[in-house]
Amino acid sequence: MQKTLFIGVIAGLLAMATSSAQGQAPAATQGIEVLPVRGNVFTLFGAGGNVTVSVGRDGVLFVDTGSAAAVDKVLAAVRQLQRDVEFEEIRRARDPHFGAETRSTLQQSLNPDAPPRPIRFLINTHLDPEHVGGNERLKTAGRTFTGGNVAGDVRDIGEGAAILAHENVLDRMGATPAGQVPTPAKALPTDTYFGGTMKMSHYFNGEGVQLIHVPNATTDGDSIVWFRGSDVIVAGDLFEMNNYPQIDVDKGGTITGVVAGLNTITDLAFAEFRTEGGTMVVPGHGRLADLGDVAYYRDMVTIVRDRVQDMVKRGMTLDQVKKARPTLDWDPRYGVANGDTFVEAVYKTLPKPAAPARRGPTE
Repeated sequence: MQKTLFIGVIAGLLAMATSSAQGQAPAATQGIEVLPVRGNVFTLFGAGGNVTVSVGRDGVLFVDTGSAAAVDKVLAAVRQLQRDVEFEEIRRARDPHFGAETRSTLQQSLNPDAPPRPIRFLINTHLDPEHVGGNERLKTAGRTFTGGNVAGDVRDIGEGAAILAHENVLDRMGATPAGQVPTPAKALPTDTYFGGTMKMSHYFNGEGVQLIHVPNATTDGDSIVWFRGSDVIVAGDLFEMNNYPQIDVDKGGTITGVVAGLNTITDLAFAEFRTEGGTMVVPGHGRLADLGDVAYYRDMVTIVRDRVQDMVKRGMTLDQVKKARPTLDWDPRYGVANGDTFVEAVYKTLPKPAAPARRGPTE
């Protein structure tokens, strides 16, 4: 009888533990893993492409919005983050020892008990569906607002969150090829930039945020996003931990642009010790990375490019280049099929040697 009672007690404890675990991971967010990166910056994994958010007293800023299928879970996870960060921000605002040169505590000190601000900005690093699929839903869930000496049209206050991207992203998302469903208007970027860089006009959650255009990388509209106070770089699909670069040749992608973009990240990033730690880099897919991971990836891409370039100079066709498997060293990690796709894009976007001049009959 005592044995039976003991088994019953253990079963009850296990049931309570299971119920508690389920309470910590509600169905609304199951499949989404939230990782604190640094400061107010968090990354959400499991939403298609990686989603990075800055959550704080100024509101929420998204870098990429994941796939359309995962957007409700992403939104639920961010709502929970807002509640958690609100509590922490109030605690810090009341701590006289909190603060640093790179972070402003003015708003917390003026109004420490203010409720969390809404979703205000969505940034698209490029136009892949796994990175812009949540645009419409998250824009609608947020809001654009202003203040101060505003005397003009303020109807945007009720129009949802602003969507920022390079203007080539807007051009391509706004175009509707024959036979395809047009992109909903609310999913399109509302604020674009042209040229090398765009700085947000004000600090957001205590730091500057900068968009940097990477010309003709995986597409012609790629941006990397740099959280300058937290020292976090969001790379989009320019850099992935589980695949070769996915270069979309039809949308302006080139191997030369990918190498240049990876070099830009290594120029911006600092290592804590021997290329490890320091600046955190969020890839488009896969785990969180640092300068060492980006440098390794850049070296791999450069080596494959050089091998293919040498084969092109020797007059080899695309089929011959694929059979030579210039990605052989990394195919166990990224996959043979992915390697073939990558090699094809490299081959198509590398400069080809000029054909020899034809000689006349008397030469």
